[in-house]
Amino acid sequence: MTTQEQIQDYINSQPEVKRNDMQELHQIILELMPDCQLWFLDGKNSENKTVSNPNIGYGSYTMQYAGGKTRDFYQIGMSANTTGISLYIMNISDKTYLSKTYGEKIGKASVTGYCIKFKALKDINIEILKAAILDGLKE
Repeated sequence: MTTQEQIQDYINSQPEVKRNDMQELHQIILELMPDCQLWFLDGKNSENKTVSNPNIGYGSYTMQYAGGKTRDFYQIGMSANTTGISLYIMNISDKTYLSKTYGEKIGKASVTGYCIKFKALKDINIEILKAAILDGLKE
């Protein structure tokens, strides 16, 4: 199964309202990042135990760990959670930047160091969300 097929299966497995929002957000991200690498992480570790929600990734950058180790990872991620959708912007080094820059303007969303969590797309300002995504591509 291709990454694109895994992504589509994951989106299609969601309840209708969340599925529609995730599909729309998937298209928005692909429009902002047309030639990006796609990732699908099923949320399972090497022992096949579930350790996180499955997530879709877009783009690629090198994460720096303490001690000098590095790892390739996605720049932007999306996953379903129990109350809605989480969008991860991984490539922002200042962990207060997202909340300071977008927290007041984005609408009904929780904005933390690298995550924007919201119940539905209708609850947030999509243009502000696009700006946050584009910010994550700059660093």
